[in-house]
Amino acid sequence: MMRGTGSIAMSLVVLASLAPAVAQTPTPQPRPAMPQAPAPAANPDPTFDAAFSAYQRGFYLTAFNEATKRAQQNDPVAMTLLGELYSQGFGVNRDDAKAAEWYKKAAALGNRDANFALAMFAFEGRGGARNAQEAARLMTEAAKMGHPAANYNLALLYLQGQEFKQDFVRAGELLRVAADAGNSEAQYALATMYKEGRGVPKDAKQATQLMAKASVAGNLDAMVEFGIAQFNGDGIEKDESAAAQSFLRAARRGSPIAQNRLARVLMAGRGLPADPAEAIRWHTIAKQAGAGDPDLDVFASKQPQAVRDAADKAVKKWLSAEQALR
Repeated sequence: MMRGTGSIAMSLVVLASLAPAVAQTPTPQPRPAMPQAPAPAANPDPTFDAAFSAYQRGFYLTAFNEATKRAQQNDPVAMTLLGELYSQGFGVNRDDAKAAEWYKKAAALGNRDANFALAMFAFEGRGGARNAQEAARLMTEAAKMGHPAANYNLALLYLQGQEFKQDFVRAGELLRVAADAGNSEAQYALATMYKEGRGVPKDAKQATQLMAKASVAGNLDAMVEFGIAQFNGDGIEKDESAAAQSFLRAARRGSPIAQNRLARVLMAGRGLPADPAEAIRWHTIAKQAGAGDPDLDVFASKQPQAVRDAADKAVKKWLSAEQALR
């Protein structure tokens, strides 16, 4: 049986049916300073098309000029876009003070993206001193307005129990709002809560459904966990072939955990035909990323030299391609 282990932030995985658990990578703790989502809002005002369209196409100076015109008419979406341009240094010199100024003007007019941006600034100490309490307040306001990332980050604060008293039930409620809005990180986090029965009832089927959604959205950890659920038939019909494909997709995306899971699949011939060279290849790639597996080491050592040479050639090709992308 495959199984997943870990915390709310990341559920690490092992392939227990083929061999004992392998060495795992450290589990990161939940943290509020998530990468800032584009601030111009998911539903821009129709009259704001020129600025937003220019922003999307990378014509930042045009976006700046058009947004400035709209901002003079008290358009909070335009103000938020100006804040984003100054925040990122797109089309203008990066200026946290000016970004914060525009975000504050937009927030005062009720823009949820601006509230979220200000919360992130307060957490990171941008545009002023770091202020976790003010960040939490702003995050709460943005969450009340339905901002998905704000709900997700606010849930992390409740999980941490620092700015707020630790409350898994409240965290689950906030994650549900973000997950329903399509936030893949929230879907993954909520799925792990359902797996563990923490803050929500233990429910393998619900957990797997959320993992599936997060996986489709491209969440790398969810791909691995969903593959494990498919392999075990945990909350979903057992399908080792589908599980192998989930591991393959995540392995190609660079997940060392998935690479070792795939190596074990190829070693045992479960879900994919047995292929010793490919098994060694993926294990070697994972090992170079810090994910060791003694059992796969033993397996590799017992293979003929020709098999190991073929694996080594494939590893070099992979590493060369990775280097070219950097």
